[in-house]
Amino acid sequence: MTPHLRDVAIPNDWDRRGLPGWSYHSDALLELEKEHVFRNHWQIAGHISDIPNAGDYLTMDVVGERALIVRGKDGVVRGFNNMCRHRGSRVVADSQGNCKNALVCPFHGWVYNLDGTLRGAARPRSFPDLDKTEFGLMQLDLEIWMGFIFIRFRNSGPQPSVAELMRPIETEFAHYKAADMVPSRGIWTQKTPVNWKSVRDVDNEGYHVAMAHPALQDLYGATYFDEPFINGVSRSFATYNPHAGRRWSVRNYVKIAPEPTHLPEHLKKAWVYYGIFPNAVLSVMPESVQFYQEFPLSTGETLLRGAIYRYRDESREQAAARYLSFRIDRDTMSEDVQLSVWSNESMLSEAFGGFYLSDLEYGVRTHHDHLRKMLPVLGLETAPEEKDMWNLNDALRSRGKAANLPP
Repeated sequence: MTPHLRDVAIPNDWDRRGLPGWSYHSDALLELEKEHVFRNHWQIAGHISDIPNAGDYLTMDVVGERALIVRGKDGVVRGFNNMCRHRGSRVVADSQGNCKNALVCPFHGWVYNLDGTLRGAARPRSFPDLDKTEFGLMQLDLEIWMGFIFIRFRNSGPQPSVAELMRPIETEFAHYKAADMVPSRGIWTQKTPVNWKSVRDVDNEGYHVAMAHPALQDLYGATYFDEPFINGVSRSFATYNPHAGRRWSVRNYVKIAPEPTHLPEHLKKAWVYYGIFPNAVLSVMPESVQFYQEFPLSTGETLLRGAIYRYRDESREQAAARYLSFRIDRDTMSEDVQLSVWSNESMLSEAFGGFYLSDLEYGVRTHHDHLRKMLPVLGLETAPEEKDMWNLNDALRSRGKAANLPP
């Protein structure tokens, strides 16, 4: 059985167009996306097991912002801008590590406590008295959900709390006990030569699986289905075929993967993908949980980032299954990169006539609809002048608010 969590009925006569081609190659639009899509929406920074001890930290540099996630002496995980209040230097330079009892800026030696308050400036007599809180690190919105650390660079963005956002999938996801998992390979990053929306477009539909992903088609192609984005969350579900085995990784995965006694019957052989608007996915398999996301570096280059987490007491069979599922995912990612390159580059041609989406690609449309609510300028089929992009989008947002329409 492959149960749906929500009503996934596709409306009759829906608009099968995607975003206009110009939106994948506009520098001015990219700046709007950074501000209204990435900085003010929840982003996954990592998992609590990435920073298990006091003084452990993670950093994340994306869309012109620098995040620093630290576990304090009191065990509390906090998020800050990785920015010294003196001259704006990075407080820590590495992507992950331990700062022991304090954060020390490498530029002039200002020292911060693990709760972000200022402990003291170097040569303090050269300054007036500095308030320890006022001159402390600037705090970010942070919320932990099922072990995953979510941050937001702009306080009070358009999304609700993470707990409310994720409520539709909470009961199902809780079966995996992700908060008790530990890192397997650490946080990885990779660059791909396409617009970030092309990465998300190919990930938001399973229509291409049968043709483009032979390993996934072998593993679960017959049962795969997508649930579209509803209020910021989507879901894709498949159960693997116990008789699959045309490819080495798939054959051995199905053979080796142990029966997961902690999961209910409908999840024992399931691979489930939960999309989180605008740019992240939580993916669960019987033996592991992972996140992956994408951030724009330019209109034609994207940073991919993610990590895989395993059960703390995993068996040899679970470890082998996790390795094989990693191989299947690795091949799939490589195939998706090529597909997104071909699609992305075509949008520069005058011959490109836009998308015409299948019912099986309704998830792409709903993601695009979420983007249009944030950036109404995306409703324009003809590209505005780059210099006018920001003001035009503001005017369209104001017009929508005045008419009591979504922004």
